[in-house]
Amino acid sequence: MLMIEHISKTFNPNTITEKIALRGVSLHLAPGDFVTVIGGNGAGKSTLMNSIAGTYPVDEGKIEIAGTDITRWPEHQRAKFIGRVFQDPMMGTAANMQIEENLAIAARRGKRPTLRWSSTATNREHYRELLAGLHLGLEDRMESKVGLLSGGQRQALTLLMATMAEPKLLLLDEHTAALDPKTAEKVLALTKSIVERQHLTTLMITHNMRDALKFGNRLIMMFEGKILFDVPAEQKKNLQVKDLLAMFEKAAGSELVSDSLLLS
Repeated sequence: MLMIEHISKTFNPNTITEKIALRGVSLHLAPGDFVTVIGGNGAGKSTLMNSIAGTYPVDEGKIEIAGTDITRWPEHQRAKFIGRVFQDPMMGTAANMQIEENLAIAARRGKRPTLRWSSTATNREHYRELLAGLHLGLEDRMESKVGLLSGGQRQALTLLMATMAEPKLLLLDEHTAALDPKTAEKVLALTKSIVERQHLTTLMITHNMRDALKFGNRLIMMFEGKILFDVPAEQKKNLQVKDLLAMFEKAAGSELVSDSLLLS
């Protein structure tokens, strides 16, 4: 479903602030793969995701989704293939628009753009059913402005919007990092439910090693712009956090001294 071949990305090349973010990264995801991505600050996780989404053009290499080469496509063209949920609950929705209006816009992802959104009685009933599945009571608040929702409610809504059109690839960029632990747990459970029900191919960045081990069927760790190791399902289910740390130290030749990863 996703094929990345030897992509590289350098910011501010040939300057004093040059930063090599990706170093010949290759990654293949089969249909239905749910891959969690971990790594310290500056490992290249977000750059990888932004390169797939088209936010950053890659310097070299190739990116394909469902057999289509999208390497040189602009970000808006890739939207018909990709659903994305960001770390910031304020992103991914229009705060000044109603819940119903946001859903109507999301339903048109990848279709010909128009100057207006549309919501028929049939659509409203469909939206109500989708919202009821979140178990947050939002189905009774469809005319409420999204900006009035809590962070957890917004992330749940954004997740729903990102998957309404059943994208070929779902990108989750630390989408629970800004939430309190209890709310984050609920959003992750909802994520798992939606991904499994729709059989979505998913790439999820997380700063929490326990979540990386708990969710998905594969795990990759990045370090200095490279994929340090790729753990398959059979090996992953038997690992603990201490095992990941030992694998890192062996592969990188150094101890992992990183921000939130050691706190997870």
